[in-house]
Parts: sequence; structure tokens; C-alpha cells
Amino acid sequence: MNGWHQAVQTIRQCLSEGIREFVVCSGAHNALLLEAIARAEAVGKLRVWNHFEERSAGFFALGRCMQTGAPCAVVTTSGSAVAELLPAVIEAHYQGRPLVAITADRPATFRGTGAPQTMVQPGLFGEHAKSELDGWDGLGPLHLNLEFEEAADFGDEDFSDAAVEDFAAERLKPGVAELAKWLREDRYRGLVVMVGGLEPSEREDVFHFCLELGVPLIAEANSGLREALQELAIHNATKVLREKPPGKLLRIGEVPSNRFWRDLDEHESLNKVSVWSISRTGLPGLARKSQVTRGRVNKIIAGLGEIDKGDDALDHLVGTSRHAARIEELLEAYPDSEPGLIRALSAHAAIGSGVFLGNSLPIREWNDFAQWDCPIPEVRANRGVNGIDGQLSTWLGWSADESDSWAILGDLTALYDVAAGFVLKQVTNEGRVLAVINNRGGRIFDRLPRLADMSPRAREWMANEQDANLQGLARLWGMQHRAVRNIDDLDGLDELECGAATLLEVFPDANQTEAFWKAVDGL
Repeated sequence: MNGWHQAVQTIRQCLSEGIREFVVCSGAHNALLLEAIARAEAVGKLRVWNHFEERSAGFFALGRCMQTGAPCAVVTTSGSAVAELLPAVIEAHYQGRPLVAITADRPATFRGTGAPQTMVQPGLFGEHAKSELDGWDGLGPLHLNLEFEEAADFGDEDFSDAAVEDFAAERLKPGVAELAKWLREDRYRGLVVMVGGLEPSEREDVFHFCLELGVPLIAEANSGLREALQELAIHNATKVLREKPPGKLLRIGEVPSNRFWRDLDEHESLNKVSVWSISRTGLPGLARKSQVTRGRVNKIIAGLGEIDKGDDALDHLVGTSRHAARIEELLEAYPDSEPGLIRALSAHAAIGSGVFLGNSLPIREWNDFAQWDCPIPEVRANRGVNGIDGQLSTWLGWSADESDSWAILGDLTALYDVAAGFVLKQVTNEGRVLAVINNRGGRIFDRLPRLADMSPRAREWMANEQDANLQGLARLWGMQHRAVRNIDDLDGLDELECGAATLLEVFPDANQTEAFWKAVDGL
């Protein structure tokens, strides 16, 4: 089969399997694929985004998968361009997203020769991606690697007759009998629920399940249920659960960011805590022994049927309102601290279409200190294996068609993804706000007790202190810029230019932040 016919057949097959969005990164070796995609776009068979940088493009495509629940393919040329997709593919694998990598390659005879743009591309993503479209279950990434000769002619085929199908991932049929039994037994030991990230279709069932169960819980922001389930929420949860570990812990959704979840692995004293997870990916999120039921969370919840009402067997909720009130007092006392400004930002973002949090300190501070009055059902984050990679790109992909979308990122996270802004001109920018917490480096490491004994030189490396001018970054991306140095600077956001994206550069008061955390640690 010549190169052109191979490219046409691949795109036709993608369409027939429900792959209808493509992010294209151009290069000489994938020109045949780009031409085939352009012709399919011309007759309305697919949607195309264009990017010049493959790593950002991969995360943008991941964001599209998050938003639509359907596959998005990112198309690259050969050589190191393919390797740039590895971070996004790995993240998609651990999130269970149908990210598709379509990579152009030189003929196999060039491998090992040192010829330009030639390396071993098949199997590059290892166990993190399937390599055949036939039999792909859609529950994780797919890698299609196509070899093309240098010289190839474009044929006259078009795609007006191409079959286009809706995407349907394999449906799992999990058994729930053992889980139902586990939920009924030994309630006296104390049952706590941790709700991590959920898909929009899962939230209503989980909400009613938690209310019916009636046990103490931690609902993280990306569950979309944090505010709606606050009457059962354990405030200061890490400390409370460390002091009175539950006998049983049910995790629903993605792996939680709460520190107590890590404690389950790191402290032998918690080995007696029985853990069961309900997860789309089937991944336990723990190295220790635990149970997992894999499948669509809402289907598993529905399969459990009626649930016996539980209670707060270990008094985890006792004193929780008092703690919440004390936190409110501290946020008012230190309004320009980082947590205080996160609280203020959350009030503004609550009237938007959704919030993307990335990553780890903004997520933890939002979970602990964001407003509780207005439910925010659309909250997303990359919580697979990711640190700060591709966060801005994922937000732009997830919210590409949405107005009034917010992202709250750390400064290093934003700087790590500078190429992401290239795609801003292709997405909706009405009311789009990127809030960057500029605390001059990786301040999360100041909050990790296990790093307290490091030498000053090593701690300096951990912090990665920076003095970048983010106003220049906003100018590079074509965004309007506003500096926020205190809570009053957030007034008048509605006066900013309509239709233009805004970068809020937020400078927390370091002294207030230190005083706030000192007071919290003393509670």
C-alpha cells in the first residue's frame, strides 16, 4: 500500500471508530496524514486543532478527551516529536482516557542507522498505550505508528462518503455483591468515604448515595460535590483521621489528594484500615492490600441498590463546625495570605462555567479553603501521575468551547507550559481567566514535614525560586494582565475587556501566609 492510501485508510478507520477530533502538529514526514485530515475536515467529517509543540498538543488533546468523553487524536511527525507525547500518554493511561497518538515514521530499514529523524517508534509508550485500532477498548491510550516513504504523491480521494460513527468504550459489567457485603458489615468500626474526581455523569448517583449512606466523608473539589455534601464533610480531615483512624474507608472516583490517603501506605499503624475503591480505571491508588471494583462509578452505585443508613460511629464530625469557624476567622484575619486569596478567587470563579486546578498546592488549598456556599460542579485536575506538566494545555483543551472558564495554577506550573498559549486564538476566550499564584517558586515543599531536615542548599533546589515577569508572558499570549497584591485588587474584574482572556498574577503576602499556616498548625 502506498503512503497516501495508507494515510486515507487510517483516517477513514479512525472516523468509523468514533475518533473525530484531531490536534495536528506539522512536519515533513506526516504531510500525507495532514492532507488526508484536511480533506476530511473540508467535508465536515472531523474537527481539527493546530499546534506547533507536541508536548502541549498532547495535553490539549487529553483535555478534549476529558471534556467530550470521546477520543482525541494528536498527529505528529517522526523522531523526537513522538517522544514529546510520552507525558500526556502516561497521564491518559492512569486517567483511563482515550487519547490517540498517530505518529508518522520513516521506513523500518532506517532504524538504527542514525539517519535524521529516525528512532525506534513502535512500542515507545510501552504498556501505557495499545498499538492496534482493532480490538482497542477505548479505556486508555492508543498509538498508531505509520511508516511513510520520503517521496509520495497525494491522490484525488476525498472523504464525502466516509462512515462516521459515535465512540463507545467497552462497557464493563462489575460484580457488586462483595462490595455490598463489605458496606454492611462491621459498621461499628467506623466507615469514612473519600470522593475523588468524578465524571459529570457520575455525580448525581454519588451525591444521593453519600446522603443515603450518611457517614462522614471527604469530597474533593474535582468530585463536583465538595460544596453539596458539606453537611457530612470532615474539616481538618488529615488531622482528625490520624487521631481516630476509621476501621473502613470507601474511596469513590479518582485517587484523592488528601494527605491521609498517602498515610495509608506510609504508616504501618493504619494497616488495619480496610480500604475499598470504586474506580473507572480499576487502579487501587495504594501499594498496600486493598479491594477495587472497576467500572463506571454511577453504574456500580446503582447496582448496590438500597443502602442501610450509617452514622458517625467514631465521632469524626464532632467539633468539625468549630474547626470550620476557626478557619473562617483566620481567613478573615489574613485575607492577603495565599489561602485567603484562594478563598477570594473561589468566590469569583464560582460564577464561571468551571475551574481547572493544577497542581498540587492549589488543589489542596482549594479543597481546604475555597468558599462553601456556591456549588461548583465542573472542577477538573490532572491527578494521574502528573506534577506540573501540561496543566495549562489540559485546561485549554478541556474548556476550549466554554466561556467564563477559570484555571488556578502555580507559577512554576504556568512557566512549565509556555507553549500552551499558542492555541488561545483557536478557543473561546470570553471571560477566560488564568489565575497564577506567583509565590516565586515551589512553595508546596515548605509544607512537607519530611523535607524539613534537608540542607539549605538542597531546599533551595527544591524551591526553584524564579523572578519571571508574567506580564510579559501575558503579552506573549495576547492576554490582558492584572496584578493582584491584596484582596481589594480583585474588585472590578467585571470591568476587564470582554472577549479577551485575562491573566491574573496573584502575589500572596509572604508574612500573612506564614502567620496563617502557623495558626492553622496550632489548631
